[in-house]
Amino acid sequence: MALGLALGAELLGYLWPDAAWSRWGGMALALAAIGMAGTGVYWSGMRALFRGQLGILALMAVAVTGAFLIGHWAEAAMVMALFVAAEKLEDAAMHKARNAVRDLMLQLPDTATVVQPGGTPRTTALRDIVPGTLLRIAPGERIALDGVIVHGASAINQAPVTGESTPVLKTVDEPVFAGTINTSAELTVRVSHALGTTTLDRMVELVEQSQNARAPVQRNIDRFAAIYTPAVMVIALLLAILLPWLPGWSWQEAVYRALALLVIACPCALVIATPVAVVSALGNAARQGVLFKGGAALEKAHAIRAVAFDKTGTLTEGNTRLEAWQSAHATDGEAQVQIPALAAALAARSAHPVSKAIAQGLQASLAEPLPTPALANVHENPGAGLQADAQEGIWQGQRVRMGNLDWLAADGIVPTPALQSQIQAWRNAGFALTALECAGTIQAVFAVTDTVRGEAADVVAQLHGMGLRTALFSGDNVLAARHIAQRVGITDAHGGLLPAQKLQAIDALRQQAGATAMVGDGINDAPALAGSDLGIAIGGAQGTDIAAEAADVVLMDSRITALPQAFALARQTHAIVWQNMLLALLGKAVFMALAVAGYASMWMAVAADLGITLLVIANGMRLRQWHWGKSRKPL
Repeated sequence: MALGLALGAELLGYLWPDAAWSRWGGMALALAAIGMAGTGVYWSGMRALFRGQLGILALMAVAVTGAFLIGHWAEAAMVMALFVAAEKLEDAAMHKARNAVRDLMLQLPDTATVVQPGGTPRTTALRDIVPGTLLRIAPGERIALDGVIVHGASAINQAPVTGESTPVLKTVDEPVFAGTINTSAELTVRVSHALGTTTLDRMVELVEQSQNARAPVQRNIDRFAAIYTPAVMVIALLLAILLPWLPGWSWQEAVYRALALLVIACPCALVIATPVAVVSALGNAARQGVLFKGGAALEKAHAIRAVAFDKTGTLTEGNTRLEAWQSAHATDGEAQVQIPALAAALAARSAHPVSKAIAQGLQASLAEPLPTPALANVHENPGAGLQADAQEGIWQGQRVRMGNLDWLAADGIVPTPALQSQIQAWRNAGFALTALECAGTIQAVFAVTDTVRGEAADVVAQLHGMGLRTALFSGDNVLAARHIAQRVGITDAHGGLLPAQKLQAIDALRQQAGATAMVGDGINDAPALAGSDLGIAIGGAQGTDIAAEAADVVLMDSRITALPQAFALARQTHAIVWQNMLLALLGKAVFMALAVAGYASMWMAVAADLGITLLVIANGMRLRQWHWGKSRKPL
């Protein structure tokens, strides 16, 4: 409506330029257009001007006021109407880009089927369901809350949370997440997180925080605009003052040229150039299960030149299993009984995949359940092992340690000759080794094996195809690390590293190759994730909170399939941001020259600014639909 009134005022002046009624009618239409379109914008600009805040709104307010004072009412109205239209288009574009993940929340049901103590189902509002409640999930139903399956097995479509395109078979004791879809069979699920605290809720919160965080390039643009806008106003003022002194220039024409310069110099397109691209990219990535913690993480990702991987749970499945174990007391029957019980009890106190494998493997290997010896003062040394005080058994009152052999060797504790030959054989086979030590002696050694991820070799090949260098930094022994590295195509492998040594290895790789990313999943990876140029935690939906907190990027899937595409998206975003900035600056330069030369009127100038802004928005919004395919484009 405001644009129509402004166009009507323009037509009156064009068709009946000398008629008094036309001038007054045009003025009335212009006032109505300004009042309908931008009274709030206008007064906001005037207040900013009086406070000395020379931004976009101040530029518009000065231009509209000046045009009205020199009698160009129709153009003043057109400037305001087009400017407000451009602002609304920008807001709509940003709103659409920001809602990529929040829209998923709207698809969640408002109620769920609760299984009551007698087995009777009851429909209950989600807000009234607490952790521990049993839910019945029908085939085809969207899961409303995080939980653990207690009965049944079904294929779960986890794409809304992890980005996995293929449904994953889940059975008893496995977690399911709000927003995912039960595709094949009825399940009974025990709720683990109430509404507002689910994995999906945390995803939405993280994405919204990241979208509100400004990228470094955006902060640089804001600083540039803070200098650019006052400079433009000074230049326009000089034009209005100096041009009338030149032959053939009237003060009215000089003021008009200066106002046209103000309008075309408005940095709308430049200001929107970065956020529309970054927010679109962040939303796209989140839909694929990749959470960048803000534009800064996205910007850092494009500059990465090397990627370091942890081994267990990152390049391997993390579904480790106990292959074998050997005691140092082959002839001591009591020790043979107490060693597995003590080892299982201590290993069960850690979330590390190797510890879990040892605890589960020892329990599963015996016909009867192992007793659980009491332990006190249990403490985990990330990347090294665990220690505790035994409260019963033949080692009662003594400190017990369980961890990698290098950690124990640092204190002068080495395997007995009887264990050495077996240890070497296991190392040659690529097994990860863990030792149980008590009373200054290694009591037993446990050999754990893992399965290399099916996608690991292809992911490494894609990274190499993109010009990225790769390395493997592991806490396991060197031979085990090299064994896995060779299978996935990594030539730079380091084993036996404690968390502090991983940091040193990252620094060395950074000096050789440039900015370095670290990919890991566990508590022992947290220092390396935080100390790298870009920390990437995998398995965000079920990985450790410490790893996710330390990382800049979280892959919600437990696989690393999306890793190359995450780097490719970061590069594409960087390219589009620069395309947008060049488009905005070149467009401004051309139309500023036309305005000063007298070939562009005020409303033409603001229409050109609107056109450039729309081009910038459309270019940035392309990232919402960016395709997550294989990326082998080199640097």
